[in-house]
This record gives sequence, C-alpha cells and structure tokens, in this order.
Amino acid sequence: MIELAKRFIGKECLISAFDSNHQFEGTIVEVNDGAILIENKNGSEVINLDFVIRIREFPRKPNGKKKSVVLD
Repeated sequence: MIELAKRFIGKECLISAFDSNHQFEGTIVEVNDGAILIENKNGSEVINLDFVIRIREFPRKPNGKKKSVVLD
C-alpha cells in the first residue's frame, strides 16, 4: 500500500478510512512507513495507512475545475 500511495504525492486526493464515515480531502505531501501526510485548508493531517481503504484523485470537470459533488 505504501508504494501505491506514493504515486499520489503532490495530487489532491480523497482518502477513505476503514470507517465509511471518515473521508479526508487534501494534497498528499509525504508517505512514510505507516502514515500519509496531507495538507488541506485546515492545515496538515497524518493518516494511519492501516486504516486507509481507498485513495482516489479528486474528480475534475472537463474544464479542470473540481466537481462540487462526489458520489460513490
């Protein structure tokens, strides 16, 4: 999972945790042995990779703007 998460460094992503109520949004800055460091409008957050079930690049419209509603 670490090697796969490293592919998203520098990209704005949606990260889903084991509990479906928790979804994190931000730019992945660093991936280490068991954690992901993301930056968002509220500052920085560290997410334990053991609880991550999905990492997805933030969806964008054809004109490059972020989609306002993301339905999964």
